[in-house]
Amino acid sequence: MLVLASASPRRRELLAQVGYCFTVHPAHIPEDPLPGEEPAAYVTRLAREKAAAVYRELTAAPATTGMDGQSLTVLGSDTTVTLDGAILGKPADAADAARMLRMLSGRRHRVMTGVAVVTAGGIQAAAEITEVEFMAMSEAEIAAYIATGEPMDKAGAYGIQGQAARWIPRIAGCYFNVMGLPLALVCSMLGPAGERQN
Repeated sequence: MLVLASASPRRRELLAQVGYCFTVHPAHIPEDPLPGEEPAAYVTRLAREKAAAVYRELTAAPATTGMDGQSLTVLGSDTTVTLDGAILGKPADAADAARMLRMLSGRRHRVMTGVAVVTAGGIQAAAEITEVEFMAMSEAEIAAYIATGEPMDKAGAYGIQGQAARWIPRIAGCYFNVMGLPLALVCSMLGPAGERQN
């Protein structure tokens, strides 16, 4: 059985898009970067910790969950936006969202997603990186975008699949990575969808 260790509706939609049958069991772990932690190491660590936490939780009481470790595969993922080495997670509030969007305005940045798969055989983890170009945004545009509420639950305070698309003329890399789940990488780690439907 495949379990997605994330509450993200976007990740759920993307995983279903490529044919996987799965259940959702979000992980609840601290998501603060460690001192001096590089962005790629940060997202890979969080993906690994999320997947491992859910795997432990579901296999700790197989009589209750109906899941044994031999048949369980847990997929964990974490996405962040980085600019000049800084990690831009989800904004704390509207002012924080505006700060992030001002930083991204008129510049190129990187989106990094860590992916981890935990099975009885062990854990594998990897990261995907996509470069994203942002057009310049005026203060009025930033304020109007924040007022939509779209930036508030997204790393870097924007969603490429939403209204922010109007300021993104090009990317270099995986589009789905910017949405939060690099599908080609995930599929290469999980294997064919049919193998994970039972």
